[in-house]
Amino acid sequence: MPTKIILDCDPGHDDAVALLLAWGNPDIELVGVTTVAGNQTIDKVTRNALAIAQVAGITGVPFARGAHRPLVREVEVAEGIHGESGLDGPVLPEPTIELDPRHAVDFIIDTVMAAEPGEITLVPTGALTNIALAVRKEPRIAERVKQVVLMGGGVNVGNWSATSEFNIVIDPEAAHIVFNESWPLTMVGLDLTHEALATPEVAASIAAVGTGPARFVGDLLTFFGHAYKDEQGFDYPPVHDPCAVAFVIDPTVMEVVRVPLDVELTGTLTLGMTVADFRAEIKARGHMQTDAIKAARGLGVDAANLQAIVDAGRVDDVLAALSDGATEEPF
Repeated sequence: MPTKIILDCDPGHDDAVALLLAWGNPDIELVGVTTVAGNQTIDKVTRNALAIAQVAGITGVPFARGAHRPLVREVEVAEGIHGESGLDGPVLPEPTIELDPRHAVDFIIDTVMAAEPGEITLVPTGALTNIALAVRKEPRIAERVKQVVLMGGGVNVGNWSATSEFNIVIDPEAAHIVFNESWPLTMVGLDLTHEALATPEVAASIAAVGTGPARFVGDLLTFFGHAYKDEQGFDYPPVHDPCAVAFVIDPTVMEVVRVPLDVELTGTLTLGMTVADFRAEIKARGHMQTDAIKAARGLGVDAANLQAIVDAGRVDDVLAALSDGATEEPF
């Protein structure tokens, strides 16, 4: 039976691939998409989400606009990576899908509370503002969701600072709330996603699919690759966000260790750092039900299997499947 998920995102190039993967993979039932300010402003990322839906022919899935700023801090966007629109590179079609009238926070609460306990998985791939607000407004969702699988953080690695990953550091207070709730939580962090690279072989495999959505992803990866080279020095861009969706599809592609995880809120040099305590088993450390994905570098992820799902393998299948009912020439 497919896993029902709400994808909470800030599209974003890798968010776009995550959304395509979640919509097209038969092991996922996408019950809703919510947006949050992050890679760009809330207006821009919401328009991007609707444009991606137009490209992929997504129907019957509610899209809800969420938080326009972090809980405490000012808005900080990643224009150097994702461009002025948040999705620079491809020409985006004009969206025709109407937003759900509810705020994303209310959509999340309503959807989780209407479902059976353990039925809905939350998959945040941006700042955790919406998720934090939802669990504060309706604390009962913490015991009703199946799990939270998030892309963010990292163990002893950062990309927005020396120690901190973008999704966490732009709203560390929200991340602190989410990490310290009672729900099962899996952090898919940079130490893993930096191994999931869109190499030329991956790009060629996607291009060979030949559909409109495949060409769209190719344009995304071209811009994303140049931006990542200029801003972060990567030869090939890491596709962070699809890794969280891939874990929901098949958890066996990643090695997981259960440890206490928390977020640094006061460090002068370490604000937003995700701190994983590998010294003890979680069963000896109280209520925290948190997992950290072990990094391929030194800790044993099967990176080949990960790429088989996230990159050339299932993304190809998804993009090929999306040719039916998707916008072939949307631009």
